[in-house]
Amino acid sequence: MAEKVFKRTLVTSALPYANGDIHLGHLAGAYLPADMYVRYLRLRGEDVLYICGSDEYGVPITLTAEKLGITPKELVDRNHAAIRDSFAGFGMSFDNFSQTSRAIHTETSQEFFRDMHTQGLFVQKSTEQFYSPSLGRFLSDRYIEGTCPVCGHEGARGDECEQCTSTFNPTDLKDPRSVLDNKPLELRPTTHWFLPMGDWQPKLEKFIASHPEWKDNVRQYCRGYFEAGLKDRAITRDLDWGVPVPLPDHEGKVFYVWFDAPIGYISSTREWAQAQGDPEAWKTWWQSDDTRLIHFIGKDNIFFHAMMFPAVLMAHSGDWVLPENVPANEFLNLEGQKLSTSKGFAVWLPEYLAKFAADPLRYTLARNLPETRDMNFTWEGFQARNNSELGNNFGNLINRVFKFTGKYFDGVVPEWSDAMMTDLDRKALADVEALLEQWAGHMERFEFKAAVDVAFQAGKVGNGYFDEAAPFTTRKSDMARCGHSLGVSVQILRVLCLMLAPVTPFAMEKLWAWLGMESDLWRGGWDEGTRSIPGGRRLGESEILFPRLDDEVIQPEIERLQGLLGTDGQA
Repeated sequence: MAEKVFKRTLVTSALPYANGDIHLGHLAGAYLPADMYVRYLRLRGEDVLYICGSDEYGVPITLTAEKLGITPKELVDRNHAAIRDSFAGFGMSFDNFSQTSRAIHTETSQEFFRDMHTQGLFVQKSTEQFYSPSLGRFLSDRYIEGTCPVCGHEGARGDECEQCTSTFNPTDLKDPRSVLDNKPLELRPTTHWFLPMGDWQPKLEKFIASHPEWKDNVRQYCRGYFEAGLKDRAITRDLDWGVPVPLPDHEGKVFYVWFDAPIGYISSTREWAQAQGDPEAWKTWWQSDDTRLIHFIGKDNIFFHAMMFPAVLMAHSGDWVLPENVPANEFLNLEGQKLSTSKGFAVWLPEYLAKFAADPLRYTLARNLPETRDMNFTWEGFQARNNSELGNNFGNLINRVFKFTGKYFDGVVPEWSDAMMTDLDRKALADVEALLEQWAGHMERFEFKAAVDVAFQAGKVGNGYFDEAAPFTTRKSDMARCGHSLGVSVQILRVLCLMLAPVTPFAMEKLWAWLGMESDLWRGGWDEGTRSIPGGRRLGESEILFPRLDDEVIQPEIERLQGLLGTDGQA
């Protein structure tokens, strides 16, 4: 069967939770891969929309706000701005970055609920929920800690275990206690709405079976849930902070964050459409068979994006686009340890950007993405990637070509021609063109690590060619040959710029301009980037794109993390 051709691609990254800063684990999971993919599509001139926003409801927000003595809204507005600015500094190219606390999200989420409620798709149950006698109120999942019923981890939260990533109901916890005062809890009856996921299991199984191209970790995760049988999922909570349930006599009840948060992709798209002056434009992206929807997430969000949100979209009376792919990544470790935000054992994006450029981090993470298994980030590895690969491979080639052309040819691309082509010239150009084709295939298949490795190989081809063509030698005896080999080297840089643009956009935007390219790199730059640069074009003034990082700037970062380790060497 022929592969379906789509007219447009809608890309989402998991909404970052507005309870704190972004760290490297977030970036490697749901954000850098998505941005690389979006930039690749823009490079190719495809119609793509990149949607995200802050996830701003839920108990952790209220807990933090209570500790700080501010309102939840004040907290999320502050954190939203910080996250937005950090993402901008890292080069994230969202088309819209919204907030779930905005009115448009409340309206959109409540419309979904009303539609499904009118169809009779929810079930109402009187359940037992943990109540704190000492505080005189019901406690939602994140106010509760206990022992995980699956792996026995003693610090499991009320709805999931960070240790084994299992999700469950708070009543499944062993030895539950309040996180507010560490006092024991008791069960009391309360009434909530549930989505009977089991009713949707046959459709979900058929839907996921229709996508054999999905990553194994996603398919296996879903298979495990199917084998156990999908259970009813509560979609409401007893809480003051959240999207209110739009029914009479439901004061104090709000939507469970994993019911309304994915709807945030839709409300953010609606917000984008309004900003374009065409409030109905969002429907083209969400209610057209010609749209390809891609969710980038971490593995802890697979259930909600591959099963729960598709079930909600299936249940709504509208005709909604279902995800075409959910390329979930595994986790990123730090210096051989699991990240621990509670202990500060993380590399926070704002702190990183205050000291270092974005491109080296983007490149290092891309080389080490946890696509199929957990991976590890080290500061020494970061330093080596920057110095050896960005600097010595790519930067060295760029610098040599520009400096040599500037010094001996007045900064103008020398004349080069088919008539002067040698086997060495032809092989170098054929090799980088073949690598470009390989690179594009990897990008299409969400194989970003492999794509960056191909770009690295192209850099090696370029350096090898420059060394063997030896313009530094031929300039003394044959300036025409010297100029020709520099012209060929400029073509290699042109191709290399395309391959590196999605991962190191700040540097490649500069190189694109230095090469005298006339088109917008991100508006179909592929067409110009795959055409030869003629002799006679004046090049721009270059600079060092990837400065070396010395031990004195890296060692303090290593020591900071080492200082957070316990006597057992664990975070």
